Order: sequence, then C-alpha cells, then structure tokens
Amino acid sequence: MSEFFPNIPKIEYEGKLSTNPFAFKFYNPNEVIDGKPLKDHLKFSVAFWHTFLNEGRDPFGDPTAERPWNKYTDPMDKAIARVDALFEFCEKLGIEYFCFHDRDIAPEGKTLRETNKILDRVVEKIKERMKTSNVKLLWGTANLFSHPRYMHGAATSCSADVFAYAAAQVKKALEITKELNGEGYVFWGGREGYETLLNTDLKFELDNLARFLRMAVEYAKKIGFNGQFLIEPKPKEPTKHQYDFDVATAYAFLKTYGLDDYFKFNIEANHATLAGHTFQHELRMARILGKLGSIDANQGDLLLGWDTDQFPSNVYETTLAMYEVIKAGGFTKGGLNFDAKVRRGSYKVEDLFIGHIVGMDTFALGFKVAYNLVKDGVLDKFIEERYSSFKEGVGREIVEGKVDFEKLEAYILDKEKIEVPSGKQEYLESLLNSYIVKTIVELK
Repeated sequence: MSEFFPNIPKIEYEGKLSTNPFAFKFYNPNEVIDGKPLKDHLKFSVAFWHTFLNEGRDPFGDPTAERPWNKYTDPMDKAIARVDALFEFCEKLGIEYFCFHDRDIAPEGKTLRETNKILDRVVEKIKERMKTSNVKLLWGTANLFSHPRYMHGAATSCSADVFAYAAAQVKKALEITKELNGEGYVFWGGREGYETLLNTDLKFELDNLARFLRMAVEYAKKIGFNGQFLIEPKPKEPTKHQYDFDVATAYAFLKTYGLDDYFKFNIEANHATLAGHTFQHELRMARILGKLGSIDANQGDLLLGWDTDQFPSNVYETTLAMYEVIKAGGFTKGGLNFDAKVRRGSYKVEDLFIGHIVGMDTFALGFKVAYNLVKDGVLDKFIEERYSSFKEGVGREIVEGKVDFEKLEAYILDKEKIEVPSGKQEYLESLLNSYIVKTIVELK
C-alpha cells in the first residue's frame, strides 16, 4: 500500500522554540499532567468531512485543493483510498480518533438498501485498518441535510416518507457506529428548522423531532449501543432558524419532551458565535447543566456572519474552553474534534497537517494555562468572595428560603448605605493574560 503523504514525516514534539512547521511546540502527547497523558486529556479527533472531502470550493469558485485520492475516478475506489489516507494522516499526527457522517465515507446508491451495502463495504475496510492501528471512532452521525430530499428537514420534514427515510438512515448509522465501537453519536439538525412560519406548523415539527429522538433512544437500547448521544446546537445556516439554536434552547426542548436523561451536548465554537454567544458561554451553560459531552474545535471570523470553520489559533479562547472542560471533570465519551477546514487558498496537502498542528498546539497550551488557573483557584476565590454576602446574614437566609418579600422589605427599608463589590473585570483579564505568559515561560 503506497503512502498518500510520503513527504510528511511523523509529527513530533520539539518544544516552544521550534521553528519547524511540522512539529508540535506546545503539544507533548505523553506529558503527564494530573496523572494522565496530555493526549488523554484532549482526545483529539479528525473530522472526516472537512479533511478528506473539502476541496476548496466556495459559492464563487471551483475547487482548488490538491488531494492525492482524487486520482481515483471510481467512487468506491476513492472511498477506500480516503480510508487509507485517514489512517495514515492520523498516525502521522498521533491523533487517536476520527468522526464521520455516513455519507462522508461512502457514496449513495439508487436505493437505501443499495446505499447500505456500499456503506458496509467501507465499514469493513475501516475495521480492517483498525486491527493494526490505535485509531478509534470518537462518534458517528448521519448526514440528514445534503440530499435534496431533506430540503424541508429530516425529522421535521412535512413529508412522512422523508421522516421514514431519515429514521432508517439513522438506524443504520447507529448500527455502524456501534460496530466500530464509537464512543458517541451526534445529532446535528442541519435542516431541522424553518425558513418562514407562513408555511410551518411549529408545534407539530417539534413534536415530530421529539418522536424521532425517542425512537433513536429506544433503538440504541435495543441493539445495546452504550455510546453517549449528543446534540450539536446551531442557530442558523443552512436554515434561517434551527430548533437547536443554542444549549439553553436545546436543553429546554429536551426537558419539555422528557429526553434530557439521554443527551449531552457537542459544542462547536463557531456555532456559539453565530448564536451571539461566546464559546465559553455555551460550554459553561452545558457544564452547569451537567451536559457537557464533547467539542467541535474550530473558530469563526467575527467579521463574517457565517460558519467559516477555521482551525483554532486563539490561545485566549482555548484557555477559557479548557477551563470549562477541566471544571466539568474532563472528557469521558467525548473529545476535541477538529470540525475545521483549511482556507481555500491553503490548497496543498501539507496545509492539512499544518492546520491540525496549529489547532493541537493551541488547545494544548490552552489546557496548560487552564490547568494552572484551576489548580491555583484564583478565579474560584474571586467569584466566591464576590458573592460572599450570600454566605451570612440576610443573604444566607435568602439562599435557605427563610425570608419573603415582607421580611426583605423590613430589612432594607431604612438602610442608608448599600455596599456593592467591584466586578474588577479588567483586573481578571490582566490576570488571565499573566497566566498565559507565565505558562509559556515555564514550559521546557
């Protein structure tokens, strides 16, 4: 079997002073932190769709990417070649996980039966490669948004036949995810939403989405799939309004329909910003709800109003992200999946490696800064002090439910001076900067 990346060496850790673009500066996979190798804290994953299917096409231009598997013209030959390329790519980067949609890895046939047979052939190829590799499946999912049949949604389509097709497609995707020992399964409602309420029965569509997810839960139990179900929130694009707008909206939906025991969230940075939130906000919301499951690691361009899916390079953002992950107890059946694509002008194969190296280094450094912040407890101490008035006196009585409006009025009515603590935002931002610098300086 010939190599797809013969000119790319195995990527090694060389330290912060390295100028080698094909080396890690901050990510040392075997470095032990808090009793566990860094690679196990971060659990990096390659997104099959962006890395092996994105060809640099955009609405205004043709593909630009040079990809060695494109020499194959037969769709099945190309699909098998991409699997070999995936394992070589992961092994050279030292990435132990990958994620895929069903239609990423195998082409469609004329019927679903034919498509499933094609999919099975590719899955057998993946299983064969897994026997001699440490590369594993983080999570699988079904593409319920690309085909024209899903123009009005899948589980929320106005067509019962489309609902049935989507259900059968997810059934198969769950089966192959279990077959490949995937740690989770993601539901991204790419077109589960609406363009206009003039033609939409909003309640019926939400009811149907709940019916669909409940069927998935029941089938997973039936086949013994113990992976974590994940919802990936996104507010818009491709639909004008998607039903899984953000963590809070999706959690309210799950609670309303009694599904909250079965799902956690797969948070994507660029989706958070599209919802008008920070990445940290969505992670914090998921964490305090006990629903932080996994992360799609990327970043957006705040000057652009769409999902640019860029490789993460902002240490400030990754520090705040990993702070939430550490505070949540770390990943269990989730990880950091690079749902990111190189820019259209970065068309060389080597750019795929460099993009992942930058992302891995950025999250590794962010983790180390966040670990120091958590270990020192500086933010916890500040926040605890800020809310200290609720630890004693009337504040404690409020928390313990021992007062009502009348008692609070009597307490405050003649009080001439009220002390309000400073938020000290600028000080905390300076402190965060100091921790970033301190962590870099102390790195070997």
